[in-house]
Amino acid sequence: MITVVIIIFIVGYLAIVFEHPLKLDKTVPALIMGALAWAAIAVGHLDVVGAGHGHGDAHVEEVLLHHIGKIAEILIFLIGAMTIVELVDLHKGFDVITNKITTNSKKKMLWLVCILAFFLSATLDNLASTIVLVSLLRRLIPLKKERLWFVCLAVIAANAGGAWSPIGDVTTTMLWIGAKVSTTGLITKLVLPSIVCILVPLLIASNLKIFKGNITTLEKETNTGEKKAIAGYSSLMLFVGVGGLVFVPIFKTVTHLPPYVGMMLALGVVWLVSEYIHPDEDFGGQGGGHLSSAHNALSRIEMSSILFFLGILVAVTALESVAVMGTSGEMVGLLKSVAEKLQAAIPNQNIVIIVLGFLSALIDNVPLVAASMGMYEAPMDSSLWHFIAYSAGTGGSMLIIGSAAGVAAMGMEKINFIWYLKNIAWLALVGFLAGAAVFLLMESMGIGTIATG
Repeated sequence: MITVVIIIFIVGYLAIVFEHPLKLDKTVPALIMGALAWAAIAVGHLDVVGAGHGHGDAHVEEVLLHHIGKIAEILIFLIGAMTIVELVDLHKGFDVITNKITTNSKKKMLWLVCILAFFLSATLDNLASTIVLVSLLRRLIPLKKERLWFVCLAVIAANAGGAWSPIGDVTTTMLWIGAKVSTTGLITKLVLPSIVCILVPLLIASNLKIFKGNITTLEKETNTGEKKAIAGYSSLMLFVGVGGLVFVPIFKTVTHLPPYVGMMLALGVVWLVSEYIHPDEDFGGQGGGHLSSAHNALSRIEMSSILFFLGILVAVTALESVAVMGTSGEMVGLLKSVAEKLQAAIPNQNIVIIVLGFLSALIDNVPLVAASMGMYEAPMDSSLWHFIAYSAGTGGSMLIIGSAAGVAAMGMEKINFIWYLKNIAWLALVGFLAGAAVFLLMESMGIGTIATG
């Protein structure tokens, strides 16, 4: 039955890849794949690893509930971030930024967007920053076939920016909380490789035909009276919205609670401000009240992307949980077994970690990092942990579904998997390998070792 679980995952994955030829929304195979994988585990009475010991229906439910709880944290975070962004957008908050961007040059816009994504993801995280940037790009680049290129390069930049920050990516956060890396060690060792990871694709993309010339613009809005009317509260909503997102990692650091709790608080505050920002307007949907109603913002969220995320993560947890015999003779999860076999087959540890980076483009990087944390015994701020953080964080950019940022962008912009594979994957690959080479070169030269220990 373990073979059945694997086949279900492969078939579901292929259905997602070929969603356009099949004329099937990717959410459908993702949900079916996740449900059937766990059904096969239950019907086949397969052993699972996770919370507790033993096997049986009760244990399967216990492990599944544990994983659903972790997935729910991500989904709540995602819904909260998307709602905040939509609230800011409804109040024309992003116009405050877009009005200051006067360039029509595609090349200049590309560099501006990627630099913003790189540093924004380190401050917030790659998921929230991608949601913000997609909303910004929708206003700056109205033509979708042009915008997709900018969105995808922004995903690469966001993943690179998140890799060197302890709060920039869920995997770096895992290593940070698990006392595998320190903040100073992570920044010192990874900021330069991460810069190279986005700089190389940027330099190459700048010379591509798609980024030559100016951005195609549509007929501009002529109602200047409306722009003046909304100018007063647009800046306030932008400040409150972005401030709320920035507050989330601060809240996590102070309280040590999961990020979704801080996101709930941030959403509540932003929602509160939006309700009272127009005290004289009708909040029932008449007149201008639609601007300040969070109900409108909630209706604009792509729930299909949320459900797609749910299906993908549930399917991956099935592979993570189904028990197989490990190299040590103990029962371990399938993904951990794959990691152990890689280590045994490839003697060079650095090559193994690079392979883990490639695997993170296919499979969620969270269980891969979790498996590596259980595999290796290395001191805090060992180069091993830093390289794992880099590979898992940036390797996911090679496929659109390889990272949370990519999945969010895919859902929001309906990015085709094959289109990304043909046009963007090679840029992400070159950047990933270039950054990895810089990291290994720094290690061989002893650069950055002052921060370790």
